[in-house]
Amino acid sequence: MKNNALKGSLFIALGASSYGMLATFVKMAYQEGFTTAEVTLSQFSLGFSGLFILTLFSKRNPESNTASSGIKSILRLMMAGTSLGLTSVFYYMSVKFIPVSVAIVLLMQTVWMGVIVEMIVHKKTPGLRKIVSVLVILAGTILATNLLKESVTINWEGFLWGNLAALSYTATMYSSNNIEINSPPLRRSLFMILGGLIVISLIFNSSLNQEFSYSVFLRWGVLISLFGTVLPPLLFTRGMPLTGISLGAIIAAIEIPVTILMAYIWLKEPVNFLQWLGVILILSAIVAMNIEQKRS
Repeated sequence: MKNNALKGSLFIALGASSYGMLATFVKMAYQEGFTTAEVTLSQFSLGFSGLFILTLFSKRNPESNTASSGIKSILRLMMAGTSLGLTSVFYYMSVKFIPVSVAIVLLMQTVWMGVIVEMIVHKKTPGLRKIVSVLVILAGTILATNLLKESVTINWEGFLWGNLAALSYTATMYSSNNIEINSPPLRRSLFMILGGLIVISLIFNSSLNQEFSYSVFLRWGVLISLFGTVLPPLLFTRGMPLTGISLGAIIAAIEIPVTILMAYIWLKEPVNFLQWLGVILILSAIVAMNIEQKRS
């Protein structure tokens, strides 16, 4: 049992770390002159192709196949995937204007946004520990985004994109936990990525008709799609059943420090003590919220 939990924890940590590398790769692609349209379209199109190939070669379970087949099921998954596509667009736009270390903290606001969604949709009043955790996350965000430093010039456009990314990521998390949950994980990922690809194609349709640099597919597309759309779903699918949702969510929070460390090492982004303190507060709140969930 312990070996299974350890193995599952490793899978989830690797999946979260994969997500943590994305923003740095995107920022490096920007430095080479590629656009948000080129990065997101290459990521989702190559990611969809990779998942499609994996789906063709995966073993099919007849029971789950009949239970989740049909055009309505596919359309629901594709609709859910639109928020996934929007999350990438908004997140990558925020990275264009603000440091990666700030963008990931803004994206993680989905933790307390999820609590609000739970209150509205499920009429579920949060407990005292959850309310305190939300307040701690907000305090940690203020520290981690350097809002207390008077010398720091705040790019409000980047902040706006970052918060929009958090909103759409909240929608993605909700749909991932509530829509077609009995479908095979690989199939769910495939059609959600397809939905994301369609919405991205509609957003950046004009870019396709203009100067679109297809060299991005080989230069960054393969790397970003591998770490952003192929590996994480497979690793989380393997890991979550072995650890459970609560422990899995705690381990997945490793995405935050991995993102900041990647930006610090590869992009030379400065991170001060107060920012690290803010990150520690956010991680502590995530742990506290999920420990409460496990106990209940």
